[in-house]
Amino acid sequence: MSALFQPFKLKDVTLRNRIAVPPMCMYSADDGLINDWHQVHLTSLARGGAGLVVVEATAVSPEGRISPGCAGIWNDQLAQAFIPAVKAIKAAGSVPGIQIAHAGRKASANRPWEGDDHIPNDDPLGWQTIAPSAIAFGANLPKQPTAMTLDDIARVRDDFVNAAIRARDVGFEWLELHFAHGYLAQSFFSEHSNQRDDKYGGSFENRSRFLLETLAAVREVWPEHLPLTARFGVLEFDGRDGQTLAESIDLTRRMKTGGLDLLSVSIGFTIPEGRVPWAPGFMGPIAQRVREEAGIPVSSAWGFGDPKVAEQAVATGQLDQVLVGKAHLANPNWSYQAGRELGIEKPSWTLPAPYAHWLERY
Repeated sequence: MSALFQPFKLKDVTLRNRIAVPPMCMYSADDGLINDWHQVHLTSLARGGAGLVVVEATAVSPEGRISPGCAGIWNDQLAQAFIPAVKAIKAAGSVPGIQIAHAGRKASANRPWEGDDHIPNDDPLGWQTIAPSAIAFGANLPKQPTAMTLDDIARVRDDFVNAAIRARDVGFEWLELHFAHGYLAQSFFSEHSNQRDDKYGGSFENRSRFLLETLAAVREVWPEHLPLTARFGVLEFDGRDGQTLAESIDLTRRMKTGGLDLLSVSIGFTIPEGRVPWAPGFMGPIAQRVREEAGIPVSSAWGFGDPKVAEQAVATGQLDQVLVGKAHLANPNWSYQAGRELGIEKPSWTLPAPYAHWLERY
């Protein structure tokens, strides 16, 4: 049996394989409300055979959206819209997950195909962004954010808690906190974006505080028997990755102690100048170090669309789970194709029974 197609049990949730569809923003919601497009998109991904399908970065507040088209879960109406998608993902044999997020200083941006840059301050579609410090990201995102007060920090933490409660109540069985990619939580941790002089800035302990407090608050409301995970950028590729990775592993240990069940190992992206060494499966060895030194299950994305690369990452112990994003957009039946390429007998078992019946019969 292929390592990639072994079941994966985390808490009381058992995935049928080690393949997950990661959150991928569609930028197609209406004031945070998902629509028919999202239902079709998510259902197609689930029926293809992946063990887990994670809904795109879903904002915990209107100001937390990356763009005006981003999905949200800051009220009950928005949450209820996810119920058909949750049911469809389950019906197809996958586990429904959701990533909850706040974009911080990268918020208030145009959709990628409309510029992927900050919306001008005088445009009614935009809004004022917030961040740990009043430091702009730069490049195509020059808008200066407002430095958060202690009340702002407490409010956003509570927004994450309320989003987790809503995700729980509409049936999601896997929760991911978005602590990566230069968004709000990552920008608290990074010295590039956090120059505070209070208890949320400066030292490693202070820069970790927002992440740990948010995790602890969510842990109190998220069911103990369901996986609580986070996506976190463990390095920046900025020339000082040795120190950053060591700190990231230390923080991961603390998150594990605080109730984290799995870390999705990613990149910080808090500066536009990072030189990422893109290559197939390049994050695998980095994730393995986190897995071994922090003693926590890990997943990762970036370059695992080749089934042989994905198989090797799991078989050699680099990853417990592989995130396959763009390849699933190109081919929602990627899991079935991967099974065929890896020589699995009757790989159609990864698909819903009505599909498997036809594929194996003729």
